[in-house]
Amino acid sequence: MPDLPLSPEETRRRRSIYLLPNAFTTANLFAGFYAVVQAMQGRFEVAAIAIFLAMVFDGMDGRVARLTHTQSAFGEQYDSLADMISFGMAPALVMYVWALQDLGRWGWLAAFVYVVGAALRLARFNTNLAVVDKRFFQGLPSPAAAALMAGYLWLAVDNKLLFLNPSLQQWLAWGITVYAGVNMVTVAPFYSGKSFALGRSVPFWVILVLVAGFVFVSSNPPLMLFGLFVVYGLSGWVVMFWRWRRARQLLRQRQRTMERPGQGDAGEDRP
Repeated sequence: MPDLPLSPEETRRRRSIYLLPNAFTTANLFAGFYAVVQAMQGRFEVAAIAIFLAMVFDGMDGRVARLTHTQSAFGEQYDSLADMISFGMAPALVMYVWALQDLGRWGWLAAFVYVVGAALRLARFNTNLAVVDKRFFQGLPSPAAAALMAGYLWLAVDNKLLFLNPSLQQWLAWGITVYAGVNMVTVAPFYSGKSFALGRSVPFWVILVLVAGFVFVSSNPPLMLFGLFVVYGLSGWVVMFWRWRRARQLLRQRQRTMERPGQGDAGEDRP
């Protein structure tokens, strides 16, 4: 069936370039670029914070576009390119400069695994928008993968990992980089949060939970943020395992249901 022609209003909207959402996307892109610059100057804590700020701006542009009805094809492509810089190249380069370069070829291979994982993740996301369940991401989203790396770096630079020797910290950074890169191209379902709408009324307890969350994170940002994204980075596998067990239980119940009538018929045929 051929696609229906677009209305003049829809054509104009798709070709338009709106200022407000794309301003947030530009801020996202700048934060990723700034993180790389700061890492080159040895200011790794600032680089990690910049990656987290890029996450905030990335979360704002899409929601602002939906609230103001200013979505456009240009904005979608611009956002994807900005995400590749801020959550693909920037975390890999920052982690490489901080810890991976001393590991030789293993270091740059881990960084490349992360970069190619982010590129494949974004490409698959752009082509599966109308296919997958919008409640869940297919694979670890690139902002969460970047936050996992930035959180670990911030935690180590903030002297929270003094109980680990420097060599072990480097190899742990290597493992986190590879884990984040590989998880972006898996099919594990990670909760997207898109069902939470800003314009929808919520119970009072939701506001209390949000306030408690802000207080909880602000008490020790590097530790709390890293712990939060470690839990999120494992949640997809927990959901997948739970779905797998549920599917097996349903399959067993169906098999038992199908076997019972057969046993009864066999008994009736006996003399």
